[in-house]
Amino acid sequence: MSYDTPLSPRPLHHLTDIRHRVMTSRQLREHGVTSTTVNERCRPGGPWQPLLPGVYLLHSGPASGEERLHAALLYTLARTQGVPRQPGPQEDPAAPYGQAMITGLAALALHGFATAPPPAALDRIEVLVPSTRRLRPAGFVRPVRAHTVPRPRLLAGVPVAPVARAVADAVAALTQPAPVRALLAEAVRGGHCEPSQLVRELSRSRVLHRPAVQSAVDGLLAESRAAAEGRLYALVAEHALPAPLWNVELWLPGGPCLGAVDAFWPDHGVVVEIDTRAPHTEEGMHWSEPARRGERLERLGVAVVHLTPRQLAGDAGETERHAAVVRTALASSAERDPAAYLVVLPK
Repeated sequence: MSYDTPLSPRPLHHLTDIRHRVMTSRQLREHGVTSTTVNERCRPGGPWQPLLPGVYLLHSGPASGEERLHAALLYTLARTQGVPRQPGPQEDPAAPYGQAMITGLAALALHGFATAPPPAALDRIEVLVPSTRRLRPAGFVRPVRAHTVPRPRLLAGVPVAPVARAVADAVAALTQPAPVRALLAEAVRGGHCEPSQLVRELSRSRVLHRPAVQSAVDGLLAESRAAAEGRLYALVAEHALPAPLWNVELWLPGGPCLGAVDAFWPDHGVVVEIDTRAPHTEEGMHWSEPARRGERLERLGVAVVHLTPRQLAGDAGETERHAAVVRTALASSAERDPAAYLVVLPK
């Protein structure tokens, strides 16, 4: 492999090694390299090679996974004649490429997913950009536009989308059920994100309705809920809380069912809800069914404590804090107005 980075009137010592090897046309011009020189060095058998439109690999060997990731991000800037720069003291250090970030399978590989191939093995790399950007797919780069761009994480020197968003973008490009199930399972079982976060992003990406995705999500939600219920039982027992009524339905007398709850203390007017899912609504907001049910119960004077599976799976100190919240709700029942009379039935 031969390297031939250009001599330049501008010093190159401030550039990182990867930025020596992958550069845009504009960067090369600013370092004193003319388009004629670029064309000459990119001739067949030459020391350089075009990697993407406006992006060049300054050696003749295969591009590494790291080089492909940086090239994909540079492509988003080359289309707008931008150049990556070191962020100032008040800027986000995870955003040297503007708002562009790696997403999809490449991002999951950087997050440490065993089910995601390494970037060097991927046929395409997805890059998340604002919806106002009109980038076209080119080479191995597939732009993914988003109305709301999340805050990235800086992994391996590149900005990377959060796990839930990266999973949703990866699933959107998959057609076989097996890899879909594997990615969703690793995201939840590996502790990378909560099921509710995953459902929210899958819904936002409009892939939740796909049979393979829905089936995998339903299985993971059921698994997550069963494990969370077991941890809630343990929390009540280990912290000597009064025994509640488990898994019951609450009804207004002669009226509609208010829904099923995980734990209910009728003498105190306190409910604990395990919040596992956040479906999409027509208004574009994400609001979980437990939250809607809790709002109805609170209007009737019932105190509602929401706990997520991740909170219940926390360490001893965290579970102690959640137990204290429940204990406080029970102890303060005497200070609240009495809750409305409710009919309790087995679930």
